[in-house]
Amino acid sequence: MGQSEQEPLPPSDPRLPPGQRLQRGWPVLHYGPVPRFKPLTWDFQVFGATASAEKHSWDFTGFHALPRVTVQADFHCVTRFSMLGNDWTGVPASAVLEQVPPAPGVTHVMVWAEYGYSANLRLEDFADPRTVFATHHNGEPLTVEHGFPVRLVVPHLYAWKGPKWVRAVEYMRADRRGFWEERGYHNRADPWAEKRFSYQEEPGDGPLR
Repeated sequence: MGQSEQEPLPPSDPRLPPGQRLQRGWPVLHYGPVPRFKPLTWDFQVFGATASAEKHSWDFTGFHALPRVTVQADFHCVTRFSMLGNDWTGVPASAVLEQVPPAPGVTHVMVWAEYGYSANLRLEDFADPRTVFATHHNGEPLTVEHGFPVRLVVPHLYAWKGPKWVRAVEYMRADRRGFWEERGYHNRADPWAEKRFSYQEEPGDGPLR
């Protein structure tokens, strides 16, 4: 885990959700080992309830040829640190949805990463204009510890909803808990409402446990 300093911002500062502290530097936090990148076999898949009922995939070159954007957005970790004003450059989730439309009735997606790690999202969160499959942070390529070659960034949710080392998106007609959601984290992950843990869930926040 990386070491860095945390500083409190004034309580009235509108940029920080409740319970968060300003972070200088970017700690390295993840579950399991850092995967080895293999460019010749790497691909990015979209499967599940697609409009065509078929799986679609891009190789490394094809994925990086998709439309790209730079999004300025904050980063809120459930461990209570926040990094403000980051520039994330990559493929917007909206471009993936345009290239591979979901079938009628799709309400959620599961984002899959290396080693079977997963995070579930409502379709509306995934389709948000600022949700991006980031390849660069503040103009520099991601390091492997921070998710190279691709990590998902969903700025309006806690950062665990944006896995590192993403490999696939599954379209779903019903919600299903991801890796951390199965282990006690909140299904919605709204930092402004401090939805951190599953015991805080109310009816409608997620599938039954």
